[in-house]
Amino acid sequence: MDDKDEDIDTFDPNLPEEGPSAPPPGWLDSVSGYEEHMGGDCTGQICPPPPDFVPKPENDKNASVPNVMVPTVSEDVARDALLQFVGKKWTYSSKPAKNLIFKELKPFTIYRYRLETFTESRSSAWESEPHTGQCVDGPQNGVSPPPWQVQVCYPPKFTDSVQKIRVPHSSFIKPCHQCHGDGKVRCRHCRGRGLTRCMFCHGSGHSRNRRCTTCHGRGRKRCVSCHGKGDKGCLTCNGYRNLVHFIQLTVAWKNQVFEFIPNRVPEFPLKKFEKVSGEAFFVDENLRVYPIEGFPDREICDASKGAIQNHLLKYSAVSRILQQRQTIELVPLTHVYYAYSGKDYNYFVFGRENKVHTTKYPSSCSIL
Repeated sequence: MDDKDEDIDTFDPNLPEEGPSAPPPGWLDSVSGYEEHMGGDCTGQICPPPPDFVPKPENDKNASVPNVMVPTVSEDVARDALLQFVGKKWTYSSKPAKNLIFKELKPFTIYRYRLETFTESRSSAWESEPHTGQCVDGPQNGVSPPPWQVQVCYPPKFTDSVQKIRVPHSSFIKPCHQCHGDGKVRCRHCRGRGLTRCMFCHGSGHSRNRRCTTCHGRGRKRCVSCHGKGDKGCLTCNGYRNLVHFIQLTVAWKNQVFEFIPNRVPEFPLKKFEKVSGEAFFVDENLRVYPIEGFPDREICDASKGAIQNHLLKYSAVSRILQQRQTIELVPLTHVYYAYSGKDYNYFVFGRENKVHTTKYPSSCSIL
């Protein structure tokens, strides 16, 4: 574009404005089984599972748990655990850990209850893509299957995953609602005129009592956004003028987890258990699990009953429960009492990993 062309106003009143736009109400067709998407509603709609997909509870069933032995930690294991802990603390000396005198190793019976509920939820929403000549699977090929009859590939159980699937026979072609089928839209930066006000002289054509050298005194410059054309390619249809609209089904698998550990040792922070593993001595997996009964720790039984009831009420209304699994782990916890240089100290060894928690250690140094 030369200097003379920069004076030409390219405004076309027939071009639609540039910018995001949803299809107007009534723009999209109705698809049988997905009537909640009437008109141009493109928001995701939750699809509750049919009643026969919801597992029915059997109130007279329960699960029994075998007896277990409380794990113990030897003095050698307790010392090695403390040495590894001290080795990661640059302000701690290893000398106390090597020379301490054990006074008592007190093991605790710590149970961790976990309930996992593997759910599947489905939601649908209108989506679109430019029509570039691809085949379109529309209602002429049959009736679209309801949300819960669309075939999907299931992930491994108790694994989070998401699949997006185009609902069969839900596609159709429409002129692009953004550019009205023109393939281009009015430039928002120059409002379709191809020219913008010169930023150096603010449109006056003069700067410091001289003709502006940037716009050559015109007060206007060629729009850098549309290169002076006044229009830009439509980003909705990528210039192809038509869109393929279809219903996209989003299938989400989620492992819903509840964990409970009775607080048997107030001095030990329960959150520490989140980073260690235990020994699972009870595993109950089925389409639907039932409350644990007869276990020596009544709090575990109560937690099992409450969690199962809560998961059924919370998740069966909006998703399908595919599988449940409840476990009880025995998490090792030993309170170690020892003496060093005539003073008493203590620390905890916990988890199968023999992690250490302590709030006070005999010898430390600091650098000022």
